[in-house]
Amino acid sequence: MANPDHILIIDDDSDIREMLVAYLTSQGLKASGAADGRGMRRLLSAERVDLLVLDLMLPGEDGISLCRELRAPGQSHIPIIMLTALSEEADRILGLELGADDYLSKPFAARELLARVRSVLRRTRMLPPTIAAEIPQAQIRFGDWMLDTVARYLVDGTGTVVPLSGAEYRLLRVLLQHPQRILSRDQLLQLTQGRDADVFDRSVDLLVSRVRQRLRDEPRESRYIKTVRNEGYVFCLPVNGAGTG
Repeated sequence: MANPDHILIIDDDSDIREMLVAYLTSQGLKASGAADGRGMRRLLSAERVDLLVLDLMLPGEDGISLCRELRAPGQSHIPIIMLTALSEEADRILGLELGADDYLSKPFAARELLARVRSVLRRTRMLPPTIAAEIPQAQIRFGDWMLDTVARYLVDGTGTVVPLSGAEYRLLRVLLQHPQRILSRDQLLQLTQGRDADVFDRSVDLLVSRVRQRLRDEPRESRYIKTVRNEGYVFCLPVNGAGTG
């Protein structure tokens, strides 16, 4: 039998932390808890962890600082779900821009967190079917860039490595798979995250913004990813090595 996925809960509220650990364990997962960044680092160094549930409001180092640390070049690609208060929209958006994979606003039901955990784990381990079915290309070249699909990072024309979060990689890979073709927000959400968009879902727009930053692509004079009003996004340049779909 395969080892259960290990979920690490980082929350300074011991009641919430212990409740979530107990609930996730009852659902067949392995779960551990930490009250702060020090406890998080200790567990990460000692055990395999498959996903972090990271509270935004922590004493000392907050969730934003820890997310930034984890997503620094050469550090962790462990999926992150951020726990935020309803009033923390700006920080929630910053967390997503720094590389968090999803967020959940407090208060929430434990079963909703479980659904998010399973969804994030599933989509971080599985490329979209239209991509996975193809023979993978180790390198995809476009414009001044090369995407390494094994290590999952970008390399610019000077040889500088630009790291990508899991969500950024999936979005860019889908766009490169369908160059010069308009993809709606709903299509991009389905292909990258396996779920339908709702009216207020901004995750695709945030991801596009993050990928543009990685590519140093100015939205108003975009060379790579253009916004098509009322339709979605299109990757503009020819792509060498990705195929088309």
